[in-house]
Amino acid sequence: MILVTGGAGFIGANFVLDWLQHSEEAVINVDKLTYAGNLCTLKSLQGNSLHCFAQVDINDRCALDALFLRYEPRAVIHFAAESHVDRSIHSPEVFIQTNVMGTFTLLDAARAYWDRLDDDARTAFRFLHISTDEVFGSLLPGDPHFCEITPYAPNSPYSATKAASDHLVRAYHYTYGLPVLTVHCSNNYGPYHFPEKLIPLTIVKALESESIPVYGNGQNTRDWLYVYDHCSAIRKVLSHGKPGQTYNIGGQNEKKNIEVVQTVCDLLDLLNPRPSSSYRDLIVSVSDRLGHDQRYAVNSSKIKTELSWEPAETFETGLRKTVQWYLDNKNWVKEVQSGEYQKQVKLKSRLS
Repeated sequence: MILVTGGAGFIGANFVLDWLQHSEEAVINVDKLTYAGNLCTLKSLQGNSLHCFAQVDINDRCALDALFLRYEPRAVIHFAAESHVDRSIHSPEVFIQTNVMGTFTLLDAARAYWDRLDDDARTAFRFLHISTDEVFGSLLPGDPHFCEITPYAPNSPYSATKAASDHLVRAYHYTYGLPVLTVHCSNNYGPYHFPEKLIPLTIVKALESESIPVYGNGQNTRDWLYVYDHCSAIRKVLSHGKPGQTYNIGGQNEKKNIEVVQTVCDLLDLLNPRPSSSYRDLIVSVSDRLGHDQRYAVNSSKIKTELSWEPAETFETGLRKTVQWYLDNKNWVKEVQSGEYQKQVKLKSRLS
């Protein structure tokens, strides 16, 4: 069995769904169920004996100890994190509590569990930490891509807390010997993405004929990674990665924000046209985000060379799949917008 934290969030839930499509190994899915945790995403797993959900805060050491004792996982895949930069600017303390203190509590619980294992189980155990390319700061046009040894230079409260969690993971390997792995991913996109992030927000705003906001001049650049490519990379790192190592996971798709929004609009024009005009007409410029990083770009040559991983999707193929998913799953979006999905959280809390 593997233990996944944050498995009701965007990337975590997609990973759990993807894992159970490719494996018969069970998952204990641990999620606090904040606003970003959506049990509706996991509806297809109802009745699946290989999926066990536990509503647990990773800051709750007693609950974590009980989970390790009961399920004896052979690996931890740690997605759980507050991740929206805008929210980190307005409420940084929440990010410190989850991303720093939560990671520390989970690491310490994992170490205590690992210490009790027999030699073979200790050797096989892995703690895989999901980080972000944002810990490396901002690149200028023409700067070389981030690699695994790029110095850390986080610029937002979000990226600073993720950097802190990375350092804790590294320290638990070098101090205690805990067999850890860390991955730095670029911007993910795909199904089940909470509509506060750029691509799903653009789709939702466009379909409602509302203004589509773009920060500043829209020239900020990101590398885009289809979420199921990320999932396949994580599986590869878990099975073949070397403990103590970090691996960058990028989509090899650098795009300016305005280009991303325009491409989404063009796809909607093709797949769900407006009666009289293009969705591009809805694009508006808004005041830029505080401390907005100019560019992220990821060098994924290490994972390609050492683990033989490459993304299967181009930006064009992945984005088309994403837009079509949102067109085909409007009820999921409506439940998120209305808050209906959070009734599942309250129900789960009453039953726990």
